Amino acid sequence: MNNNVFRNLSYGVYIVSCSINGKYTGCTVNSIMQIAASPAIIALSVNHDNYTHLCLKEAKKFAVSILSEESNPLSIGTFGFRSGRDCNKFDIIPYEIHNDLPVIKDACGYLICELKGQAETPTHTLFIAEVVDGDILSSKVPMTYAYYHNVIKGKSPKSAPTYVEG
Repeated sequence: MNNNVFRNLSYGVYIVSCSINGKYTGCTVNSIMQIAASPAIIALSVNHDNYTHLCLKEAKKFAVSILSEESNPLSIGTFGFRSGRDCNKFDIIPYEIHNDLPVIKDACGYLICELKGQAETPTHTLFIAEVVDGDILSSKVPMTYAYYHNVIKGKSPKSAPTYVEG
């Protein structure tokens, strides 16, 4: 796995997708963070009302498409303002398959995750997952506050959740 893909994670814009009963579904999220580097663990927050929330609990495996500044804004709207209960979002947005899961074609990176646990809040579930695969798909700037890594060339201290030895 290319551990540098974690540098594309920060408070930004992502599309989380899974497969349930032979159908792909997903939603736009902005709250994903790396918890640990070895094993690679992330936390993902999804609103209880999202259809994808229900599907993630059942599927137990999901993909994260990391959108770039050049990703089609239609992806954000389709996955953020339409429900998978009513339409197949993947009929509208181009995707490719990685590890049997859909990844948005113009994403700059992706993660494939297996659900390991969850914590409930009044409005959201915090899904805890192990990253089992991931890669950078392009050198485009993630749709995040990537300035720290891309311009300042900042490093993560050993105590940071994004630290990778080497």
